[in-house]
Amino acid sequence: MHHVHHAPAKDTAVAYLLLLLLPPFGAHRFYLGRTGSAITQLLLWLLGVPLSFFVIGVPMLFAAAIWWFVDLFLTAGMVREENQRALTRTGGTGFYRG
Repeated sequence: MHHVHHAPAKDTAVAYLLLLLLPPFGAHRFYLGRTGSAITQLLLWLLGVPLSFFVIGVPMLFAAAIWWFVDLFLTAGMVREENQRALTRTGGTGFYRG
């Protein structure tokens, strides 16, 4: 027997709250299913902070900060893309069978 569930839509406000409140963790990208880039953002911060004492971490932190700034403009589009993918997975109904 199959159960019908509503496919949850990703919320732009939630994505931006995660981006603004948890920038070092790539939380907004985890939320939007972009795990690879989220892990990369997380590693840039986690490795950049201790390595900044040896200078090499400074460019890592700089890159992470620029990426964060760019994501201010990209996040709304990423939410739309994820919601569109969810509709595609559910056959455009907003529901999936599980």
